[in-house]
Formats: sequence, C-alpha cells, structure tokens
Amino acid sequence: MEPVYNQPDTADSSRMTSADLDLLPDDGKRYEIINGELHVSKQPNWHHQLACSRLIAFLEAWNFQTGAGVATGAPGLIFADDDDVAPDVIWISNERLATALHEDGKLHAAPELVIEVLSPGLRNEQRDRQTKRKLYALRGVQEYWIVDWRLRQVEVYRREQATLKQTSTLFAEDALTSPLLPSFTCPVAVLFGEVLK
Repeated sequence: MEPVYNQPDTADSSRMTSADLDLLPDDGKRYEIINGELHVSKQPNWHHQLACSRLIAFLEAWNFQTGAGVATGAPGLIFADDDDVAPDVIWISNERLATALHEDGKLHAAPELVIEVLSPGLRNEQRDRQTKRKLYALRGVQEYWIVDWRLRQVEVYRREQATLKQTSTLFAEDALTSPLLPSFTCPVAVLFGEVLK
C-alpha cells in the first residue's frame, strides 16, 4: 500500500484514535493508525492484489480440508485505540476467532498469521518491515510473511520470545509452508501470476 500522507508523531492532541477513523471519508483509501500516527494508503495495484488473492485462495483451500480456521483480506484489526490496522491478509484459527471477533465486526486480538504485500516506495517498506512487524510482535502474532512481488520473494518471520525473527527468504522456485498450518503448501511462483505445469 502506498501512503499519501503520514501525520507527524506527536504527544499532543493530534494523536489519532480509532474514533477518528470513523470520521474520515469513505473514499477508497485505506486508513490505519499505528501508535497514534495516521497512515493513508492508495488503492493497491494489480500485482499486489493478485498476490493477496492467491494467498487467500491457497489458505482457504487448506482450511476447507482441515476446518482449522479462516483466511481473509484486509480485516479491521484493532489492538488498541491507537493501534488500528488492516493487514493485507490474515489467517486465524477457529479457537482464536471465537474470542477475537467482536460485535463491531473487527478483530480485537492478533491472528496467528499476518501477511503484508509490499508496495513500491521506501516509506511503504519501512512501515511493513519495521513499524508493523514491531506492532505484530508486540501483540502476539505467531508468524509474519512479507511478500515482495517485484523481487518475487517471500520473507518468513516466526515468533521467538517476544519478537518476529526472519527465518527464511523464499524465491519463485520454493514453496511456502508453516508449522502453524500442517500440510499447507503454496508454490511461491503462483503468487506472482506464474502458471505451474
């Protein structure tokens, strides 16, 4: 997602909250708050959305076989009043979903797996690789995938103590697997539109 505006991080009344998001226009942009700072993103492009769609399709196919959980795109994820984000893709177990999903239709606890697909721009990469990774680690995400469609790779981070540590970088010839998802496999190349024979 490509930001068009980042509000300065200050300790005064300009600190944003979830209530402020309700006042923003419904204009097709994605609004997120991380540590009270507003991040506004443009509509993602074709390559970004293709990777998201393919990931959801593979995760949901695995879910239909196992009945273990649910995958979805861009859910509202409210960790706190000043940490209100919409990851590109998540997977959450049925057990965790039962307590995380509130009456407002938003998740209020971390899913086990969060996936962000990078958009071009240094600020986008810094947000996903640093700011969001730190937030997801703090809030208990077990695994974090960063998908880079330009480099055709996926970085896998897994929880170690209280951090999300990079454990591997997968390329088009590799397959995504996870200890969270026994028997799940997804050819990395498929995420970028390649048809495997």
